[in-house]
Amino acid sequence: MENAINISHLDTHYGNYKVLKDITVSIPRGKTTVILGGSGCGKSTLLKHLIGLLRPTNGTILINDKDITLMNEFQLNDIRRHIGILFQGAALLNSMTIADNVALPLKEHTRLNPETINIMVRMKLDLVGLSGFDHFFPAQLSGGMKKRAGIARAMALDPELLFFDEPSAGLDPVTAAGIDDLILRLKSVFKMTITVITHELPSVFMIADYVIMLEKGEMLFAGTLDELKASSHPAIRRFLERKPDTAAVSPDDYFDIIAGRI
Repeated sequence: MENAINISHLDTHYGNYKVLKDITVSIPRGKTTVILGGSGCGKSTLLKHLIGLLRPTNGTILINDKDITLMNEFQLNDIRRHIGILFQGAALLNSMTIADNVALPLKEHTRLNPETINIMVRMKLDLVGLSGFDHFFPAQLSGGMKKRAGIARAMALDPELLFFDEPSAGLDPVTAAGIDDLILRLKSVFKMTITVITHELPSVFMIADYVIMLEKGEMLFAGTLDELKASSHPAIRRFLERKPDTAAVSPDDYFDIIAGRI
C-alpha cells in the first residue's frame, strides 16, 4: 500500500514531559485514517506535527518523501498549499462572511482573478451543502454549518491531504453523522488522503479505512478497522466497549490520597 505520510521514531517533549514516545507509523494514500485515543493521549499533538506547527524532539515526518521536520517556514508553506485543515472550532474569521472565509486561501496563494475566485467559492460551498449562505457571517450559523464552512475553506485549494481535528466535537448525533457522511463523499469523489483526529466511536466505525490508536503518547495499534474490532488487547477492548480502567485511581482513593490514608 502506497503511503502519503511516513512517521519514524517521533518523540516530543513539553518541557520535561514526554508527550509522544517513539511513534513510527504510516498513513496510506487515498484512504481515511482515524487517529484514535482518549483525551490527553497525544493525538492532537501528533496532528500539529503533521502540519508543521510543532517540531519534534526526535524523529522524521515524510510527506511525499520530503522530511518536513527539516524544513524552514518558507518550505513548510509550500507543503501546506497541498494540505487542507478543519480545526476543532472551525476557526472561521468572525469579521468576514462565509464566502470571504472560503476565498481567503485562494486570494493568499493564487493569482486567480476575483470572478474565478467567486465561482470557486460558490462551488466549494455547494459541495458542503451551504449554497446560498455565502453572505452569512459565522455568528449566524449553527455549529454544524460552521464545520461545513470550515471544510469548504479547507477544500479551497483542492488539497492532496485533508486533516480534521475532532470534526464531531460539540455536535448532536444527527449533525455529527452528516459531517461523517460528507467526509465519506469527499474521499469518494476526490480520491484524497484524509486524516481524522477523534475519540468518537460512531464516527470511527462509519468513516475509517485505517486506524492509528495512541495511549499515553505511545503507539497502541495501527491497522484496518476490522483488525481494530478484532483486537483482544485489553486497552483497546476497554476503549471500544467503553469500560472504565480499573487500574486508574478511583474518586474514593483520590480523597484517601489527599487525606494521607494511602
